[in-house]
Amino acid sequence: MTALQSLKATSKALNTTQTRISTGFRVGEAADNAAYWSIATTMRSDNKALSTVQDALGLGASRIDTAYTAINDAIDIVDDIKAKVVASVGASESDKAKIQTEIATLQAQLKFFADAATFSGVNWLSVDSSLANGHAVAGDHTDAEIVAAFNRSSAGDVTLGTITINVQSIKLYDAAATTNETMGILEGLRLGTSGARDDTATVAAAGTVAATDGYAVASLNVVGFSDAQLEQMLTVVDRTLAEMTDAATTIGAAKKRVDIQKDFTSALMDSIDRGVGQLVDADMNKESTRLQALQVQQQLGIQALSIANSNAQSILALFKG
Repeated sequence: MTALQSLKATSKALNTTQTRISTGFRVGEAADNAAYWSIATTMRSDNKALSTVQDALGLGASRIDTAYTAINDAIDIVDDIKAKVVASVGASESDKAKIQTEIATLQAQLKFFADAATFSGVNWLSVDSSLANGHAVAGDHTDAEIVAAFNRSSAGDVTLGTITINVQSIKLYDAAATTNETMGILEGLRLGTSGARDDTATVAAAGTVAATDGYAVASLNVVGFSDAQLEQMLTVVDRTLAEMTDAATTIGAAKKRVDIQKDFTSALMDSIDRGVGQLVDADMNKESTRLQALQVQQQLGIQALSIANSNAQSILALFKG
């Protein structure tokens, strides 16, 4: 009986060690260690959520890259328009007509860039402010949010961190805006005196200077306008370039932040994996050594049981005859 009980204990320990070696886990289920299993299960769940956050950051980065590329190209086009306006000062009307042909081509290209800056159905440069979150409502286009973090407080409460893009400040066109101040950077009329988008600005009449003369890069026309008005156009184009540069800076800063957050999320996931491993992973060197020792003990236990059985048979032999 003693030999049998010893063999059963050895077999049980051997099964445990074999399970650890085959699964790689020291704590594979709640029965092994309830506290460690609970902690590890929660951490694994959080890591899956972080993996989804990482995917969201990748999608957000693609959207930002699309807008960033488009607005930088648009800045180059507006630079070219500025040069064309400068060339128009002092030019004859026939030359202005030729210059206007080039400007019109550049204006069409600006709209093309803005409309094409779409990724996964999202466009931050050519928007429709009558639509917000897919529903028709009045007001400005809603800010864009990129899921950037998954946080768990010490109390166990879960929150999501986001990176916000102020679309209203970077949009170039707005299909539904009705005032100069809410229109996009390129299409809202600007006062020739200051270059600022202003609702008091009106479309300037060729050859006649007025205090409320308004111009927009998207609709700029140099034909028939005086040199004084062309200088006002330069003020407008220059102010437009400044706002576009600010918009590119906003997008660039968001791009940098997303890249930093992606690296941090990846490092955080690796850290959590290591933490879970320290709680539940088996020490394979230790378990392999234990397996060999238990296998020897099992063999010795079988031999001990065999010896015990043979002794009983020898005693029975005394009663024969």
